[in-house]
Amino acid sequence: MESLLATYKNRMEQADGQLVRYLMPQIHWEDRLSGIIGARGTGKTTLMLQYIKQNLDPAKAFYVSLDSLYFAKNRLVDLAHKLWQEGITYLFIDEVHKYPYNTWAQELKNIYDSYPEVHTVFSGSSILKIYEGNADLSRRAVEYELFGLSFREFLSFEGIKKISPVSLEDLLKRHVEIASDITNGIKIIPLFRNYLQSGYFPYYKEGLHTYKRKLINTVNAVLETDLPATENIEFASVQKLKRLLGIIAGLAPFAPNMSQLGNYVDIQRSNLPKSLLLLERARTLGLLRVSGKNLSPLSKPAKIYLDNPNLAFALGNENTNIGNLRETFFYNQLRTISSVADAPKGDFTVNGQFVFEVGGRSKSFTQIANIPNSYLAIDEVEIGLGNRIPLWMFGLLY
Repeated sequence: MESLLATYKNRMEQADGQLVRYLMPQIHWEDRLSGIIGARGTGKTTLMLQYIKQNLDPAKAFYVSLDSLYFAKNRLVDLAHKLWQEGITYLFIDEVHKYPYNTWAQELKNIYDSYPEVHTVFSGSSILKIYEGNADLSRRAVEYELFGLSFREFLSFEGIKKISPVSLEDLLKRHVEIASDITNGIKIIPLFRNYLQSGYFPYYKEGLHTYKRKLINTVNAVLETDLPATENIEFASVQKLKRLLGIIAGLAPFAPNMSQLGNYVDIQRSNLPKSLLLLERARTLGLLRVSGKNLSPLSKPAKIYLDNPNLAFALGNENTNIGNLRETFFYNQLRTISSVADAPKGDFTVNGQFVFEVGGRSKSFTQIANIPNSYLAIDEVEIGLGNRIPLWMFGLLY
């Protein structure tokens, strides 16, 4: 218990309260049970510690990570009872998918039922299926997902400019006015290029010279550690997933031939959709679904992307090109706040009503001519005109 308290105090001292992620005001912290999932490195731990530091009496709150050696011999539910006796009313539980017992969901349910005055916030991997644990948490837990940095957040983290999130509807109507205000005195295109290469995960601030290596290590840790902790998966299957990701990294974005792709990595065609879905839940891939159809998540995707542009630089290397990066960025940022699918004409359908074509400065409306609510997301321009919107502005949405 003393070791947990020391870790909590140390984490609180190290928590930086200046750079706060977009999800902070969206979480209803007063709810009795909240779950924050997200990819490794997005800042879930920091988010919880910042909330304690900025809003709570630290003596009434407690932070603990379930990968602590303390839980080799102790149960979470017993710790919660001790903390309740000490007057703790906010319990923050990190890394629930690393709990050494396969009972994290049941114990969270027990804490919820036994201590109605205690507010519990827990975090876990994006792979985690909170509502498919050993206990039904659907009536108790409110789930949130923390994604990587938007371009808007990157500008704030860099100390360039603080900008409030812009709704998609406002962006479509007022993009010229918004862009004119933001780009006043700022060279936005070089900053956008920096973000595409190394600005998606907050730990880029620890040093750009090690960022690419850390990103690759993060991907390996997700597949080798987090995935087996949440799924019944063997070592050989993990290796196949790594090979599958490596092949896709050299091709993405692309419309998949499922039989051919399965043969490349010795995965049966019938098992390939589940493998792709696991890589998507691990936030290494983005699977673009077919528009206008209510398909199963295991249906063949219309197109496969890497999850974010930084992965293209880390995993794609020589195959990375600007056209791929543009589409990857657009899909990554839009799917965080919208429903995105493929388009019969154009690149993307958003919320079932807007059609977007993504391209460079010379891109024309030829492919989406005469389509209502159609727009061009244009790279290499600071300020747009009409239905031609600068690509970088789609990073202002969250």
